[in-house]
Amino acid sequence: MRLGLALGYWGRGPSPDRLDLAREAERLGYDSVWTAEAWGSDAFTALTWIAAHTSRIRLGTAVAQMAARAPTTTAMHALTLDHLSGGRVLLGLGLSGPQVVEGWYGRPFPRSPLTATREYVDVVRQVLRREAPVRLDGRHHSHPYNGPDGTGLGKALKPITHPLRADVPVLLGAEGPKNIAQTLTIADGWLPLYWTPDRWAEVYALPETLPEGFLVAPMVRARLCEDVTAGLLPVKAMLGFYIGGMGHAARNFHADLMGRMGYEKEARRIQELFAAGRREEAVLAVPDAFADEISLVGPRRRIAGRLEKWRRGPVTDLLVTSPDPATLRLLAELNS
Repeated sequence: MRLGLALGYWGRGPSPDRLDLAREAERLGYDSVWTAEAWGSDAFTALTWIAAHTSRIRLGTAVAQMAARAPTTTAMHALTLDHLSGGRVLLGLGLSGPQVVEGWYGRPFPRSPLTATREYVDVVRQVLRREAPVRLDGRHHSHPYNGPDGTGLGKALKPITHPLRADVPVLLGAEGPKNIAQTLTIADGWLPLYWTPDRWAEVYALPETLPEGFLVAPMVRARLCEDVTAGLLPVKAMLGFYIGGMGHAARNFHADLMGRMGYEKEARRIQELFAAGRREEAVLAVPDAFADEISLVGPRRRIAGRLEKWRRGPVTDLLVTSPDPATLRLLAELNS
């Protein structure tokens, strides 16, 4: 199991320690570093900055949002950064949800998200292979565009720039059962949001045998500390925000996933509190057991024991979220 550093997206502004964390992760032997985006900072610019200040560590987006860019634009980002970094890009993509897609990007959320995802990945792969001009008579992504409001003058094109690698790994952030099943057939890897090392087979209904070389790269919040209850508070704060605020009450993929993991009643309560503006209560309503199940928090011995559970499953890459260099060093030592 390889280790990655998951930096996420910026909050109010760029954190001054992120580049130092990425460099430390590379020094410790971490295999990858990952950036994200929501409705503020973008994923590719920060990753390019890190690429310029590192030499070996692989560079992933977890995730770049599909609604933010046409698939050809995303492929151009990956193609460009792959050249500049010497072939270190891992392209993680996610569909996001209706609240963000329609509220921030000003686009309709696809009524057939599986088809939209499949078409998006198809176009990205066509660009990176550069075998022929990009062509797709798609429901969501047509190349050339053939809609009734077009001019009819579109021309099928292939990239001017020759990609450094035709096989840049494409990973998908998938939460629903059908989306996960499709990911196993069209992608090179999967980016689970919440991973339970004890119940992953039950929660995700994965097949016994995954495709050869397929990456399973969940994120885990980690913190080396003596007080487990206090150490779980940042995990609960993250969960309270995602489950309560990252989606509409009627359609929240994060809350649905928490429900499938056995906490449906608690998930709905978190949503109710968050919607009522009672955010601190929403955070405290996150069960400690759930927060603990999907994280690595506590003293050294406790983290070491729990890490073994993650290593015994199908996880190939464990993407660690932690601003603490001591925690990163501990995990590198335990995983060596």
